[in-house]
Amino acid sequence: MVDRRRFLKTAGWAAAAGWIPSRLFAHDMHAMQAAAGGKVGNHLCMHAMGDVTRLPGLLDPAHLTPFVDRLPIPTVLTPDTGKPLHIRMAQTTQKLHRDVPETTLWTYGGAWPGPTIEARQGHAVDVVWENALPKKHFLPVDHAICGAEADKPEVRAIVHLHGARVPRADDGYPEDWYVPGTSRRHRYPNTQDAATLWYHDHAMGINRLNMYAGLMGLYLLRDEHESSLGLPSGEHEVPLVIADRLLRTDGSLYYPDSGDAAAPWVPEVFGNLTLVNGAILPRADVEPRRYRLRVLNASNGRFYHLRFRDGRPFQAIGSDQGLLAAPVTLRSIFLAPGERADLVVDFAASRGGAIELMNDALPLMRFAVGQGSVRDDSRVPDVLRDIPRFTDASVSRTRELTLDEYSDCVATPMLMLLGGKRWHDPVTETVKLGSTEAWSLVNLTEDTHPIHLHLVRFQILDRRPYDVDEYTSSKTLRFTGPAQEPPPHERGWKDVVQAYPGMVTRIAATFDGYKGRYAWHCHLAEHEANEMMRPFEVV
Repeated sequence: MVDRRRFLKTAGWAAAAGWIPSRLFAHDMHAMQAAAGGKVGNHLCMHAMGDVTRLPGLLDPAHLTPFVDRLPIPTVLTPDTGKPLHIRMAQTTQKLHRDVPETTLWTYGGAWPGPTIEARQGHAVDVVWENALPKKHFLPVDHAICGAEADKPEVRAIVHLHGARVPRADDGYPEDWYVPGTSRRHRYPNTQDAATLWYHDHAMGINRLNMYAGLMGLYLLRDEHESSLGLPSGEHEVPLVIADRLLRTDGSLYYPDSGDAAAPWVPEVFGNLTLVNGAILPRADVEPRRYRLRVLNASNGRFYHLRFRDGRPFQAIGSDQGLLAAPVTLRSIFLAPGERADLVVDFAASRGGAIELMNDALPLMRFAVGQGSVRDDSRVPDVLRDIPRFTDASVSRTRELTLDEYSDCVATPMLMLLGGKRWHDPVTETVKLGSTEAWSLVNLTEDTHPIHLHLVRFQILDRRPYDVDEYTSSKTLRFTGPAQEPPPHERGWKDVVQAYPGMVTRIAATFDGYKGRYAWHCHLAEHEANEMMRPFEVV
C-alpha cells in the first residue's frame, strides 16, 4: 500500500486517463491558518483533479454577462399540523443563466435547490418523498464502488435530513435506498434547537451523482428563543445555497470520469462555475439595511473562502447547528462542503451601491442596494444564547480514529477510509445512549476532510499538529506543537468539522436521542463514495 500522493505522482494510469492535473487546486492556506489560529503543519490541502475547465465544449463563464438574473429564492413549504408534505424527485430542466440553454437536472419539487421546508421546534413534520426519477442515470455510475455494484438498480435514492436528530428509520441511512416508482415517508420530530439544516440524497455509492444532478434543499428549523431576538426576518432573511458545477456550452451538466469505463470514479470534482440558488452570477436587489444570510456550501468538493469585494465586515451569528453564544465580526469565512454559516450584513451605508460576494478573487453574486430610505427595526444582540462548553472532564470515553488514503495500484487505484476500515467491516464505534465521547480525528492524508456525524451535534475541542511520519510508522502520536482552540465562529454546535492535514482534530458529542445504526463520513462526496464512510451504533 502506498500513499495517495506518491501513487498519483508515479502511476501511469491516471495520466493516461487524462485527469492528472496540469495544475493543482490548493485551498487558501492563509484562511486555513487563520481558522486554526496558527500553522496547520507542512501539508498543503492539494486536490488531484484534472484541469477539466480547459476541455473542449465546456462553457466559459467569462463570456456570460454577470448579474443580469435575479437571485432565485426557493419556494417555502410550511407544514400544516397533522398533514404530511409531499415532495417529488423528478427530472426537470432549468435555466441557470439568461444566456445558457436549459439544463437537465434531478430535483426535489421541480427546482434546484428544492423547496425550503420551514419547521418549528416541537412540531413534528412528516414528508412523503416520492421517487419519480428515470430508471437510467445520466451521469457515469461506477459499478466498482461499494453499494453501486452492477446487480443494484442504476437509479436509487434516499433522503437524509442533514443535521437532524431523528430515529434511525428516518435518517436516510445509505443502504435504505428505494427505486423509481416508489415513495418513502419520513418523520422529523424537530426536538432540537433552531438551526440551518438541509436535505440531500444519500443513496449508497451514487449520492455523489444524485447531489450533483441537483437533489438538495434547505430545512430551516425555528424556535421561540431565536424568534425573540429581533434578527432580520421575512424578505430580509435570504438563503444562499452555493454549489459549483461543470457545464457544457449546450447547458448540460458534465461530470468528469477517469477515462476507465470499468472504474470511472475520480477523487474530487471542481466546477468551471459556481451557482447561487441555482443561478450563475445572480443579482439580489436589497434595501439599505441589515440582512440575514443563511449560507450553505452544497458543493461536492469545493471549499469557499467567502468575503465581500470591498472588504466590509459582517457578523457570524450561527453555524451548522444554530446560533453561536455571541456574534463574531469577520471579514471572511472558510466553508467546507456540508457546512453552514448564519451571517448578518448591513447594507445601510451602501445606499445605491453594488456589493459583490466573492470566493477569494472570483465573484459569486452581487447585492444591488436600493436608493430609498427604509426603517430597520432588526438587531443583533450581544448575547445570542448560552452554550456550555465541553471539557475533558465532560467525556466518558475517548477514541482515536484515523483518516486514511490508500492504493494497491491494481484492484483499488485509490481508497479512502476511516479508521482503516471499509463500510461493511464490523462496527467498531459502539456508543452508549446518553454518553459523551471525544473523538480524535488523526488526519494521515494531505487533504482537509469535512467530517460529518449523523444524529448528533458536537463541539470542536481543539486541533493540534503531530508528526505524521512517526504515527504512520509506529502508531505513536507525538505532537509537534500546542493545541489550538477553534476560532470564535467555530465554538458553537457543529455537525461538520474541517479536519486539517497534519493535525489531530478533537470533537466531543453527547449521543442522545435515539438508538440504532447511523453513519459518519467525509462530506467530500467523492471521498464518501469510496469508502470514507463508516457506521456507528448507539446502544
